[in-house]
Amino acid sequence: MLAEFEHYLKAQTGLPEETIRQVSSLATKHTLRRQEPILSPGQVCQHKAFIVKGLVRTFNLTADGNEHILQFSPENTWTLDVESYDKQVPSLVNISAIEQSQVLLWHKTDFDALLTAIPAFKQFSERLISRNIYYNRQRILTILGGTPEEKYEDFIRTFPTLLSRLPLHMIAGYLGMSVKTLTRIRHAQLQRS
Repeated sequence: MLAEFEHYLKAQTGLPEETIRQVSSLATKHTLRRQEPILSPGQVCQHKAFIVKGLVRTFNLTADGNEHILQFSPENTWTLDVESYDKQVPSLVNISAIEQSQVLLWHKTDFDALLTAIPAFKQFSERLISRNIYYNRQRILTILGGTPEEKYEDFIRTFPTLLSRLPLHMIAGYLGMSVKTLTRIRHAQLQRS
């Protein structure tokens, strides 16, 4: 697990191997079973998680049982509840594995120490945050102004490898539409092909 992360970090940052080993040495390895949570509502987010293998989702459940998916995190991505982590307040979201997943977890105090000790790692972290902000802004604009067809097309462009890994109800929960609407869109798309 650490070797995959170290390869990722080297490719993304160009940090020296000794520094990369310093970062990975503070990680805790964890294997998640399918549907196993790493964060539940009411808990305070204490860790940043890197997905080595598998697929994780961040979501909220409404009182009537509808699932609103905020984010999918496949291999080589990071996840956490930013507000809970930064402010150390109870989380409003769930983060759980869609499929069996291998993750690395850094406790907040350890990760903060790494950011202080390694300026280049802090710059890398800031770039990831900026990229996430840009993506989320674009997603909000698509969700607010796009037709259901445009939302689905955007999903296909953004996550082409996830289509075969996700059940329809999760894709619908991410796009903010019913499974019935998503099925209609997919059927129409297949007929055009």
